[in-house]
Amino acid sequence: MSTVRHTETLNHAHRLSGTGEVYSYTTMYSVPQGYEAQKPYTVALIRLDDGPIISAQLTDVESEDVHIGLRVEMVTRKLREDGDEGQII
Repeated sequence: MSTVRHTETLNHAHRLSGTGEVYSYTTMYSVPQGYEAQKPYTVALIRLDDGPIISAQLTDVESEDVHIGLRVEMVTRKLREDGDEGQII
């Protein structure tokens, strides 16, 4: 379960189930600097069971197995730390 805070309603948190289905997707072959080791990778719009649509990188699934309607669940992974403050990406 994840918590999202909207900037316009900082005092109101929304709990998201973290489960949903692929609404749309694409596989990235030309990737931003710093992500070369991960290419190719698939990103998707996910319609959460709670209603919102979010964007996410898909993991633990081969690109050729991704399809509209594929059931997915949210996981959080630390890719790297960036900068002196150790921002986690």
